[in-house]
Amino acid sequence: MAHSALDPSFRRLIDEHAPVRQAGSGFIFTEGPIWHPVDNYLLFSDMPGDTRRRLDGAGVREVARPSNKGNGMTYDADLNLLVCEHSTSSVARIRPDGTREVLASHFEGRELNSPNDIVVKSDGSIWFTDPWYGRMPHFGVERPRQLGWQGVFRIPPGARPGAEPDLMVDRYTFTQPNGLCFCPDESKLYINDTEQANIRVYDVTPQGLKNGRIFASGLRDSLLPGVPDGLKCDAEGNVWCCAPGGLWVYAPDGRLIGKVSVPELPANFHWGGPDWRTLYVCATTSVYAIPVKVGPKPEPFMRARPAARSAAAEGGAGAAAAGSSGDDLRLDASRAALIIQDMQNDVVMEGGAFAASGSPAHCREQDAIANIARLAARCRELGVPVIHVWFVRRADGADMTLNAPLFEGAVDANALVEGTWGAEPVPGLEAKPGDYIVTKNRMSAWEGTRLETILKANGRDLIIETGAWTNMSIEHTARTGADKGYVMVIPEDGCSTMNADWHRASVDYAMQNVALVTKTARVIAALG
Repeated sequence: MAHSALDPSFRRLIDEHAPVRQAGSGFIFTEGPIWHPVDNYLLFSDMPGDTRRRLDGAGVREVARPSNKGNGMTYDADLNLLVCEHSTSSVARIRPDGTREVLASHFEGRELNSPNDIVVKSDGSIWFTDPWYGRMPHFGVERPRQLGWQGVFRIPPGARPGAEPDLMVDRYTFTQPNGLCFCPDESKLYINDTEQANIRVYDVTPQGLKNGRIFASGLRDSLLPGVPDGLKCDAEGNVWCCAPGGLWVYAPDGRLIGKVSVPELPANFHWGGPDWRTLYVCATTSVYAIPVKVGPKPEPFMRARPAARSAAAEGGAGAAAAGSSGDDLRLDASRAALIIQDMQNDVVMEGGAFAASGSPAHCREQDAIANIARLAARCRELGVPVIHVWFVRRADGADMTLNAPLFEGAVDANALVEGTWGAEPVPGLEAKPGDYIVTKNRMSAWEGTRLETILKANGRDLIIETGAWTNMSIEHTARTGADKGYVMVIPEDGCSTMNADWHRASVDYAMQNVALVTKTARVIAALG
């Protein structure tokens, strides 16, 4: 589904055609997604189902039932899980061994309403909103309210579990405070109000929150379901908020710059994936995953790192093969090279010679250009050679044999002629200083080229292969590379072809026998 760019800056955050993949479904009402930075899985709540679930590469499974109808969740810097519990009107801390302790449940001797969303500041303080949705049927346990107003609270660093939290806003400012988040430098705190359909922003000072004012208002749409709910800041300071039709994105100056479309009513979201470039959205009965170009505002728990691996797990080619399942993939950057193959205008761009094949649409669906660009940038940082392989031919076709339909098609379409727009690399994947360029006029990157000379000169025997088309050039190159003794790694979301069926046939069957098929984010994480 298409997303809406109301300002050009929105396109730096997410592609307008970024796919919205249903990662899990069949739930009652999903909420509180949070990504574990070490073990690489998503935890989320199903409030009415009184269940907490885990989503990972093996699917979805229950991890807690009952869950005290947990809503918002996050981790502290020690990776203890912090949960806003509707049934108990508490903020609870759950340690990795399962030990649960209540951090806050009362204010001025009265029960909190129902803590809803939660965030941890870099000083270790815990901030949460306290509307009364958890005292309503379905979303919580119906019972009388004790406070009579809805606030925003802070648990100071090192506070004794169960001690009363600090009230941080005037008790009558908010009707139903819901999502909250800090800006990247934590100088501002954003809080939205579901009933008032607005977002407020406060200056964060040593004396507390000051200068509260409206940041955005009118988060309503008479034609679309949805209300302000989950709220997050990205690494650039843009504010993302659940709203009618999906997520509304605001620039730091308050301008609405774009809208992310989601098929169901969204409640909350969080970034995840090994490179923090997947947006997980909890929306009514499902969890959706959307590739994005920007990461989240750094939070203390994101700095947690896995324990050291064994020497065997840190190996190169052997580790690549052994790590093809699970989350412990490690790729030796000193042995790796990146190939970007056939990412040229005629091959994958609208207006190109092969546009009618459907290849531009599938390239967008895969977000292949952005994924490859991120991977290439990381490879350059690590000193991994980046090798561009381009299909180019003479205008008269004298350097082409017409023994296969693909070669005949290139000549008939007047495609990939040297010196023309069609043969140029797509925008965003141009060669950078220090990159290598290899030209070919065959499907395989090996046939009649200097590719292997470059690899041997650099001492590289582990090849990360990306580009187009998956079931042709990518597959041919992977097969030959395996025969030659190279370890072939295929980040399948860094590849595309004419349509999803052809792509899946290649990566799910043919490629499984000759390469490690994985994802771009996992390759980036595995390189270190």
